[in-house]
Amino acid sequence: MRFAQRVFTIAGIYGLIALLPQYAMEDRLSRDFPPPITHPEHFYGFIGVAAAWQVAFLIIARDPMRYRPIIIPGILEKLAFGVAAVVLFAFERIPGTILAFGLIDVAWAGLFLAAFIATHPAGAADK
Repeated sequence: MRFAQRVFTIAGIYGLIALLPQYAMEDRLSRDFPPPITHPEHFYGFIGVAAAWQVAFLIIARDPMRYRPIIIPGILEKLAFGVAAVVLFAFERIPGTILAFGLIDVAWAGLFLAAFIATHPAGAADK
């Protein structure tokens, strides 16, 4: 259980640190990664939904056994960006820096899966 608590606490904090500054970076990201953002509602919507999930991870960290079912959509949240980044990079549609962040999300998905397994009611009493 401590493993799951640590994984979700670190994931939530890391995610908020990585995401929240992007609210002030629309112009810079438009310059650094052309073309410019043409649908800001998608950009800000993505950040908002992703940030909300980071809060959910912090909630899961408080009681991973109680919130164990929510780990499954948490894994999907991480894979949604991670797999998309891998595919887009394979088709040369995103730069390597974006791929790196996608691979971090794939790694988080793996840690979330490990936490899900570790919190299985039959074996979680001493973990």
